[in-house]
Amino acid sequence: MKIRSFDPAFYIFLLLFLPALLIQCASTKKNLEIQPGEASNLINAREFRFVAQSVTPLRGTQRQLTSQYDVTVKKDSLVSYLPYFGRAYQAPMNPSEGGIQFTSTKFSYDVKPGKKNSWNIDIKPEDQQSIQQLSFLIFDNGTATLNVTATQKDPISFYGRIQKLK
Repeated sequence: MKIRSFDPAFYIFLLLFLPALLIQCASTKKNLEIQPGEASNLINAREFRFVAQSVTPLRGTQRQLTSQYDVTVKKDSLVSYLPYFGRAYQAPMNPSEGGIQFTSTKFSYDVKPGKKNSWNIDIKPEDQQSIQQLSFLIFDNGTATLNVTATQKDPISFYGRIQKLK
């Protein structure tokens, strides 16, 4: 049995390419993070993404999320891709429609200043029957909580951060 040896050029390529790839990934993530003071601009422009890091159902304990779940807010659309843990009073007809997943193009967006450099944002989708309201509490440093009120499900809360849109 012959053992194959690798060409030294392969190792040189790995040593040069891998750090460049890691730096690129880190800088992309850093570009999306907001700096103190930027939250106000994103909120007023209606252009941000809420990335959920943990979830707290009404009847249960907090869970850390290991996958990417988010809500994207734009002037003309609202896209939610969030999980749901809790009691649902009506099951979806299509099992793939579980969670809090929807796209809305008709919604109200109400911003009120909160305490200590924070903002309360209430979003009410008018073209979604199952979701009554999304209530954000966003702080100046980018941390945020989201409370979702639905018609056929118990309320649920998410904790995470807001980011700039790509």
